[in-house]
Amino acid sequence: MNHCLLEVEVLEAPQVRYTQDSQTPVAEMAVQIEGLRPDDPPGQLKVVGWGNLAQDLQNRVQVGQRLVLEGRLRMNTVTRQDGVKEKRAEFTLARLHPLTPSAAVPQAQSQAPAPAPQPAPRPSAGPATPAPRRAPTPAPSRPASVAPAEAAAPVWDTSPLVPLGDDDDDIPF
Repeated sequence: MNHCLLEVEVLEAPQVRYTQDSQTPVAEMAVQIEGLRPDDPPGQLKVVGWGNLAQDLQNRVQVGQRLVLEGRLRMNTVTRQDGVKEKRAEFTLARLHPLTPSAAVPQAQSQAPAPAPQPAPRPSAGPATPAPRRAPTPAPSRPASVAPAEAAAPVWDTSPLVPLGDDDDDIPF
């Protein structure tokens, strides 16, 4: 089954066009995905949204915004101007999950324009790579009324699963 969830940063604002036959809206935008390792360059990916999703992309998404995209990944073969055929990944959008608060309420933007978030500087883009897994963010600090015993961080048991005896060199199998 082809179902992907990607955390991305928007590089180009969505551009909407319409199909010739049924005038269905189609939005396209470029996004950036972080590399798997710290030294890996970020990858770029084209995202395509159809119908109502195309309108949502146009109305709710801004350059520099962080999103979680849900959809299908496919490979397209494209012929470059020099005649060389090249494969490029394309993401067909099924659902859009904004991570920044400015996209969650489009009416607030029309009342008072908020400055667009500035993207972090990144090295040049390389091939598309899946988004890395991130450690969960720490919970917000507790109010002062909470007892100190409750506010303590959880303690993890890091002892080995098999108790080690005097013969630590022996392998049990």
